[in-house]
Amino acid sequence: MNEYLILPPILGVLGLLIAFVIYHIMTRHDHGEGIVLKIAEQIHLGAMVFMHREYKMLGAFAAVLLIGIYVSPLGASTALAFAVGAISSATAGYLGMFAATKANVRTAVAAHNHGEAQALSIAFYGGSVMGLCVASLGLIGLGGLYWYFGGDSQSMHSIHGFGMGASTVALFSRVGGGIFTKSADVGADLVGKIEAGIPEDDPRNPGVIADNVGDNVGDIAGMGSDIFESYCGSMIACIAIASTMTIATREGMMFLPLALASIGLLSSVCGIIFVRMRSSAAPEAALRAGTLLAPVVFVAIAYFMMQSMGLERNVWWSVVCGAVGGVFIGLITEYYTGGAPVKKIAKSGETGPATVMITGLAVGMQSVVLPVLFLAGIIWVSTELSGLYGVGIAAVGMLSTVGITMAIDAYGPVADNAGGIAEMAGMGEETRKITDGLDEVGNTTAAIGKGFAIGAAALAALAIIAAYVETVQSHHGSFSLEITDPVVLVGMFIGGTIPFLIASITMTAVGEAAFEMINEIRRQFREIPGLLEGTAEPDTARCVDIATTAALRRMILPGVIAVGAPVVVGFGLGAASLGGMLAGALLACVLMALMMANAGGAWDNAKKYVEKGNLGGKGSDTHTAVVVGDTVGDPFKDTSGPSMNILINVMAIVSLVIAPLL
Repeated sequence: MNEYLILPPILGVLGLLIAFVIYHIMTRHDHGEGIVLKIAEQIHLGAMVFMHREYKMLGAFAAVLLIGIYVSPLGASTALAFAVGAISSATAGYLGMFAATKANVRTAVAAHNHGEAQALSIAFYGGSVMGLCVASLGLIGLGGLYWYFGGDSQSMHSIHGFGMGASTVALFSRVGGGIFTKSADVGADLVGKIEAGIPEDDPRNPGVIADNVGDNVGDIAGMGSDIFESYCGSMIACIAIASTMTIATREGMMFLPLALASIGLLSSVCGIIFVRMRSSAAPEAALRAGTLLAPVVFVAIAYFMMQSMGLERNVWWSVVCGAVGGVFIGLITEYYTGGAPVKKIAKSGETGPATVMITGLAVGMQSVVLPVLFLAGIIWVSTELSGLYGVGIAAVGMLSTVGITMAIDAYGPVADNAGGIAEMAGMGEETRKITDGLDEVGNTTAAIGKGFAIGAAALAALAIIAAYVETVQSHHGSFSLEITDPVVLVGMFIGGTIPFLIASITMTAVGEAAFEMINEIRRQFREIPGLLEGTAEPDTARCVDIATTAALRRMILPGVIAVGAPVVVGFGLGAASLGGMLAGALLACVLMALMMANAGGAWDNAKKYVEKGNLGGKGSDTHTAVVVGDTVGDPFKDTSGPSMNILINVMAIVSLVIAPLL
């Protein structure tokens, strides 16, 4: 078995090389000139400035944790793993966002000069770099550590630090990016579209550059780090559970998650190639075909690989359970954010914003039921097949094709940015029609990606919690979590409150930052002569700076709570109470994440449905009502909702890391 340990990091390096080739192909396309290039450079520079400032703050926070781990009984090996995890996650987000900010302008120019097919290809190239970087750096970082430690079960606890490092970066990237993008989006929409009555992405609006920058730092870098930590967390949980087993196939069970992720990377490359070949077809059909092909290829190859490793067929069925479940959760999310419920919300706008809010909240609440039932089914079936290990390997099955899943998700913000650039540069109605079509498909793929991310995070977190229980039991054989134990119940109630607290903090952060943004945009409209007439230029850099400063200042507290709560409860109330806290937080996080993401996505698409000319179209009272719904939905779906995924994984992985010390 030891001779195969080097394969995952080698395949990770291969994946990065493929990502570089795709990036090179993408950058050979025309990036435009004049005003088009100027706008694109403003977006790229704004995104890079934010990332540099965010990573400086994140580096300081991570350094404190790194020193704490190093001087604790966890030691140098866990500190090393923590550093590798943090660097891998940050690098994946940075590289993906860098590529996306180069792809957006090329997508707009291609739509203007060559039509939909080439624009789709370039936008998907930009997303593919993100997807392959997430999958490849996960294999290089985690696979490299596994090889370095020699696959030894005695030293495997150190590898848990990798998950903690990745989760810390993910939380800051998602929360910080989410606050940035939604403060800019809300400010630009409320003042520009409602008060000034100018179109979305109008170059006269000072907030539109910040809005487009936010699409990259929130929906690409943030989402990439989010998926990265679930991807690696599920593998770490499986390794941890398998390391406590006393069966003959223990080494194979420990290595299996990395082997499956390696196959998943190759399957994702097949899916990416297939989408590229089908780019002349309808965009939605091409992207859907690639999404479905990769899991089919993955499941088929996984069967033969696991047979050759001498593993039970039941374990393969657990993998299938996770892969299929992920597809169904995505399809359910697609229905609630792009199907009949969206038209119902739009119709309710005829009677004003209040009914839009009521209908949207009702849709969001209803949308929780089926995905949670599917998650329950995955948990029950996989556990029946393979015990606690089955839950972890089902999560790995769901996340192994993360390369194609993330590529299609990141495609959406690239297409959205392309539309913004086309509008600001005055490329004409025909170009905007193409970019709007790509953006509409991108909204659907982004909603599916959010549903997938929530389901994957839930399974990954549950697997990590199971690994936490197994780890504590390996040190204290009598340990168990009993729901009748008051200490466990206390922990459950504490855990259940934390997601509500974090949601409140992040929603408040968006509201306060948007308040600053709105006042600045109003000031510029009022004080810059000729701005609304189009004869003067807005101060877009000021809006970018407001969003950046607000996001960086307000992202610290959620991170401190997520990392600190398990430590306080674990050492203050004990291992049983910490286990209860994780259970309560998991349930609350999943329910809130689904409700907020789906309600926000449905409000967003209801607005777009009206803007197509339905129910009165742009400028009508119905349009004003659905814009209000979309404004409330923005922090739901892009800030508070996504932060739930990372919150539970951060709390779970921190608990797993400190488990031997309790």
